[in-house]
Amino acid sequence: MYMKDDVCYAGSLQENIKIIEAKPLRGRMMLVTFSTGEKRLFDTTLLKGKAFEALADESVFNQPVIFHGAITWQNGDIDVAPEMVYRESYDYDEIAV
Repeated sequence: MYMKDDVCYAGSLQENIKIIEAKPLRGRMMLVTFSTGEKRLFDTTLLKGKAFEALADESVFNQPVIFHGAITWQNGDIDVAPEMVYRESYDYDEIAV
């Protein structure tokens, strides 16, 4: 557990973490590979607001681009910070799949 900007978070602080790969899955889930070597599952339905509405379109969602360690869509018009993706993602166990 750690605290940053007066907010308490579970887990450990991951500073300067980058996304290496993001693979779209069904149900707007993504299998994300981080610079730490970890693979984690991220539910993009957690992304709220007008900026993320276009992700409901599969043709948009299924074409992520990694730019400077962040997931982006639509030539960078939509992006999400790697720290947020890490914090809101779930452990992925390749053996169990």
